[in-house]
Amino acid sequence: AIAADPSFDIRVLPTFRPDKGMAVENPAAFNAWVDRLGQAADVDVSSFSAYLDAIRKRHDFFHQTGCRLSDHGIETAYAEDYTDTQVAAVFAKIRSGKTLDAFEILQFKSAMLVEFGLMDAEKNWTYQLHLGALRNNNTRRFNEIGPDTGFDSIGDFEIARPLSSLLDRLDQRDALPKTILYNLNPADNAVMASMIGNFQDGSVPGKIQFGSGWWFNDTIRGMETQMDFLSEMGLLSRFVGMVTDSRSFLSYPRHEYFRRILCNLIGRDMADGLIPGDIELAGRMIADISYHNAANYFGFDLKPVPAS
Repeated sequence: AIAADPSFDIRVLPTFRPDKGMAVENPAAFNAWVDRLGQAADVDVSSFSAYLDAIRKRHDFFHQTGCRLSDHGIETAYAEDYTDTQVAAVFAKIRSGKTLDAFEILQFKSAMLVEFGLMDAEKNWTYQLHLGALRNNNTRRFNEIGPDTGFDSIGDFEIARPLSSLLDRLDQRDALPKTILYNLNPADNAVMASMIGNFQDGSVPGKIQFGSGWWFNDTIRGMETQMDFLSEMGLLSRFVGMVTDSRSFLSYPRHEYFRRILCNLIGRDMADGLIPGDIELAGRMIADISYHNAANYFGFDLKPVPAS
């Protein structure tokens, strides 16, 4: 609707967020979502292969509307072993209204994370994983006012091993898309900063990114700590910078907040003699992190802005 409005010259693009498409721990909610998916995609979702066809049709539709990123908000990466036959059987079981056991749930989630990654790689999208939220902690409030109402916190899930396995599965198929990893637990900063180095392949500068401080970490300390770890263990100059939660218009000033923190961090390192005292060099890097890296990375056909 916004794209069709000639009076509004700002592009607003969607993000593909299919978390409900792997939330098989709640059979009734999952089946209701699959039914709506089938209607939207005009597909009879009678099998797992048909289910993937329906999701792919919606993925195609999102691409046509300008989407270039997916986003997956999950406790941790899922990377259990599975076969296509097993996943098809799990899908048939849940569609018949039966409850899955814990291992079947993990198998299905593991398979879907791979399938979503493959779809993103085919279209040169960016695959985003937001890891580590412990959600809906207050049962009474959840029953009163529902999910995502302020009763979530930082979790301490195992991250490194399953995340490595997931990325490796896609990489072994030469189908690992551009990927941004966000951790909610600051204890995982070193894990993320070191993990991204395992799967850089030279095809895209900074292909695997350690994402900016998120949620409880989009604070001065959280942003500085994330960038310090990236600077020490990775390559800060390739960082694609800050994101916002577009559902909250009050989050947009976060970009200005981030830029000020970034400038302070670079200025501190220059004053301490940790990096060259070259204002022009540092200015170009700050401009890249604030805009140019993202413009080049995401493929939105953004107009170049000269470094100040």
